[in-house]
Amino acid sequence: MSDYQAVRDNIVLRPANGDSLYQRIFVVSAYSGVTNDLLEHKKSGQPGVYGLFASSENDDSWYDAMAQLQQKLHGINQRLFSNEADLKRANRFIDARLDAAHQCLTDLQGVCRHGHFSLSEHLDTVREMLASIGEAHSAWNTAALLRRDGVNTCFVDLSGWQTATHVPLDERILQAFSAIDLATTLPIVTGYAHTDSGLMASFNRGYSEITFSRIAVLTGAREAIIHKEFHLSSADPLLVGEANAVPIGRTNYDVADQLANLGMEAIHPKAAKGLRQNAIPLRIKNTFEPDHAGTIFARDYVSETPRVEIIAGSKGIHALELFDQDMMGQIDLYDREILAVLRRYKAEIVAKDVNANTITHYLATNLKTIKRIRNELQNRYPDAELDQRKAAIVSAIGSDMRVPGMLSQAVAALAAQNINVLAMHQSMRQVDMQFVVGEDDYETAVKSLHGCLVEVHDHGRSICAA
Repeated sequence: MSDYQAVRDNIVLRPANGDSLYQRIFVVSAYSGVTNDLLEHKKSGQPGVYGLFASSENDDSWYDAMAQLQQKLHGINQRLFSNEADLKRANRFIDARLDAAHQCLTDLQGVCRHGHFSLSEHLDTVREMLASIGEAHSAWNTAALLRRDGVNTCFVDLSGWQTATHVPLDERILQAFSAIDLATTLPIVTGYAHTDSGLMASFNRGYSEITFSRIAVLTGAREAIIHKEFHLSSADPLLVGEANAVPIGRTNYDVADQLANLGMEAIHPKAAKGLRQNAIPLRIKNTFEPDHAGTIFARDYVSETPRVEIIAGSKGIHALELFDQDMMGQIDLYDREILAVLRRYKAEIVAKDVNANTITHYLATNLKTIKRIRNELQNRYPDAELDQRKAAIVSAIGSDMRVPGMLSQAVAALAAQNINVLAMHQSMRQVDMQFVVGEDDYETAVKSLHGCLVEVHDHGRSICAA
């Protein structure tokens, strides 16, 4: 979103297959880093305005964060708008949002300093309000810039800013588009949408993809396209080398789910569900290579030739193992109790091992949460042995991987690099193979599996062209 010229020239002014400039809808995200500043950093957890406000009923540290954010947004506007009058209008728009949010937080903080009111009861609403500011900023700017450059756009604000009505997501979308003529107007839509139940409460930072998906479904889109700054490739080019990574031309939504499970979302699984159910293909395109067809996720696609399409993985996984001699014959009871604890602490399960007396969960969460989970399980099962260790998961994924001997090839390739495989998983669907390895072996494992399962084939410009 920060490179307006690339968005304009490579996306907006280059409709596919000679289609009209219009008959499209653009759903935009916030500018890079803005949502982190509004809420908290997605990876490090460093608090933004929301995080500071939520943890400081008796101090005003969030004031400074809000002031710094305003300077940052003004700086973005400065880079985008060369005309002084246009810049003033852009600053006035975002200042109105920031000032209203600042006043709301100040009033709420003041009220909650009295004993009869609890700040925690309002934090979900605060989070929703702050999240909406980033998308409103980028959508308003993009609509204004394109209008300046001769495109008939309209700013569609789904954020419900200062709205008196709280309606479901579908109803809000249908209301917003009821009077728009898509034949002559290009809507620029906020990725955040206000709903009666709250998008963030259900989907957290994946809310813009949910909005995107529901708009595609409700308007009967022929295709849904997500533009990124890179190709969806057979592996991370930074790990295997740009010359070795190959863009994936076609795959299916099952592969998208496997990627999401590893924290590498092509699209939020709940957003993919709506597209899949309505047979709407999803295309991932590299904004900076507009001539490349990108990657298509289709509901019924299965590779004509069984193969691996992508090597992906995740570091920072915590393997939490519970061994109890009494588990034999009662695995279902243990499993239910352990899962209840994991759910209570919102620990994301990436994979799981089970045998007669041991259950191991591979969790994507922080060490503090792991310690809390471990303490609760130890209290629940005082005779059990609990063990934990840091690990990484590396997966070979494809729409059809029914190739005899592929698993042994992969294990041999890892062994040749002296990598100890801590655990393996392969389901009967044969769409992925997972290898649990030491965290220090992650990069070598990715390169090794990519070399033996992908690079040995001459895929050319993409794996099964879109």
